Amino acid sequence: MKKILFAALPAAALMLAIGANDPLPIGSPIPSPDLKMKDVSGKEVSLKDAKTDKGLLVMFSCNTCPYVVKNQSRTYEACKYAQGYGIGVAILNSNEAKRGDDDSYEDMKAYAKEQGYNWYYLVDNNSAIADAFGANRTPECFLFDGEGKLVYHGAIDDNPSDASAVSRKHLVAALDELKDGKEIAVKTSRSVGCSIKRLQ
Repeated sequence: MKKILFAALPAAALMLAIGANDPLPIGSPIPSPDLKMKDVSGKEVSLKDAKTDKGLLVMFSCNTCPYVVKNQSRTYEACKYAQGYGIGVAILNSNEAKRGDDDSYEDMKAYAKEQGYNWYYLVDNNSAIADAFGANRTPECFLFDGEGKLVYHGAIDDNPSDASAVSRKHLVAALDELKDGKEIAVKTSRSVGCSIKRLQ
């Protein structure tokens, strides 16, 4: 019996490890809302600071992922759209393993300026917020309502590779439904993109 119990321990530990990065379930509150992160403006900002009484859009992104590049105009459109509804916006760079490379703070500042970001672009130190959210891709979106509850998680739209072939803008549709007080029709979708580069 003891041998069976001990043999089961590694499998149980593996299951716990796999579950550690499971995505945040719909209806969950904003994780680690008070954790301060450095914005490209130099300010220290938390997700609680970024949220408004209308809600919060959190997007995990970076500077150079090919999928982020393909989605640059769509990222800008969705973030501006959210701001138009009075919803807070925070883009997080969680690529901790690339801080000495293309995802350095200085490169983030240059990228935000180049893209015309008018919202927070935050350094997620040691991928702490990505871990709390269970985020694994760039780009990957989490939309919270005015009460700070998750209402949508997933991709910007249904064709990350080809903007001309998009048939449904998942995030924009969720923003419209949130603004109108409607149930979110598509609450989750599959995020396609580069893996978040965590420290090993």
